[in-house]
Amino acid sequence: MQGLSIASLKKHRALIPLYFCLGVGVAMSTFYTIRLAVKNPDVSWNRKGNPEPNQEYASKQYKFYSPIRDYSTYRAPVPNYMDEE
Repeated sequence: MQGLSIASLKKHRALIPLYFCLGVGVAMSTFYTIRLAVKNPDVSWNRKGNPEPNQEYASKQYKFYSPIRDYSTYRAPVPNYMDEE
């Protein structure tokens, strides 16, 4: 196919920025998907070791920024799932 080999890219130099931007976009979306799978408290990879991973964030600030609230002084009531059992 034309434009997919290195020799063809030398002839069609206008395709180089397109491939670069496409590669950066794919890399960023892959990184973000991996970050969501590893860091999100809704995902549990180890059910036996940590059955309720969202309970780790009960006393931590999860939201990064809000123009309305100061989260350093705000305390939301969090339901305790361990009391229900």
